Amino acid sequence: MAHTKSALKRIRQSRKRRLYNREWKQQIKNAVKAVRSASTYEEAAEKLQQATKVLDKTAAKRIIHKNTVAHKKSSLAKFVNRMQSNASA
Repeated sequence: MAHTKSALKRIRQSRKRRLYNREWKQQIKNAVKAVRSASTYEEAAEKLQQATKVLDKTAAKRIIHKNTVAHKKSSLAKFVNRMQSNASA
């Protein structure tokens, strides 16, 4: 196991970044799940705002690509809008 000093530092850095990114990705999963499991339109709309905030932060930190974030936000917005149209009908 012949690692140079710089390689050892990179291993430490990547381990630290991996844990940091995993935390944010877990927050995304929880936020999306909260929107999808909402029982009423009002609750879903509120959860959508929170999910959007988390998704935008992860895009800003480049944890997830901005197009992936846009896709997720669009999908969730469609879901919430369908809930609204079903509730009014």
